[in-house]
Amino acid sequence: MNFLFHMFLSGDDQELLVGNFMGDFVKGPLANRYPPPICQGLLLHRKIDSFAHTNRFFQASRQRLAPHYGLYRGILVDIFYDHFLTRAWDDWNEMPLPDYLAWARNVIDRHRQVMPAELQGFVPTIFTELLPSYGTMAGITSALQRMSRRIHRPNPLADGAHELTRQYEALQDDFASFIRDIVPFATAFAVASRYSPDEERTSLSPCRN
Repeated sequence: MNFLFHMFLSGDDQELLVGNFMGDFVKGPLANRYPPPICQGLLLHRKIDSFAHTNRFFQASRQRLAPHYGLYRGILVDIFYDHFLTRAWDDWNEMPLPDYLAWARNVIDRHRQVMPAELQGFVPTIFTELLPSYGTMAGITSALQRMSRRIHRPNPLADGAHELTRQYEALQDDFASFIRDIVPFATAFAVASRYSPDEERTSLSPCRN
C-alpha cells in the first residue's frame, strides 16, 4: 500500500502512473484486461515489488522488525518507506509534494472508471487523509490502524508504528540506499515502455495474449 512510492517511480507518464497506483488491487493475468499503457503500469508495479523482495536493503529493513510481525513486515516497510520518501521528497522531485499530490489526484480522477470498484471508493481517503499525513508519526500510526481494520483477520499492523520509532535511523539508512537502487530500475522500465516499438513491446509483454 505504498501509493506514494509507486506513483513517484512512474515518472511523468500519466497512464503508467495509473496502472502502478492500482497495482495492489489487480491480481492474476493481465492480458487484454486494461488499455496497454495502463497495463504497463500494472506490470511496473509488479516488477517494483519483485525488485524489493530481492533487494538487500529492503530485506534488511524487514529483518529489523520484530519477528511477531511475520509476513506483515513487508507491508510495514512499504509504509515506512512512504514516510521516508515524504520526508525526503524535495531531494527527489522538483515539484513540491502538495502540488504533486494535487497533480496525481487529477490524473487518478480522470482514470477512475478503469479502476476496481474497491479502489475507486478509496481514492478520496488516499489523497485527502493518508498521503498528506505520511510525514508524521501520527499519520503513520493512523494509516496502519486503518489498514489493520481493512484486513478481515487478526493482524498486528495496528501497533506497527512502534517499530518505526524503535528502528528509525537504521530504516532511514536502508531507505536511502534502496531508493538509489530502485530509481534507475524503474526509470529504465518507463523509458522502454514509452519508446520501444509497439510490435516489439507487445510481443514480449504479458499485457497482451
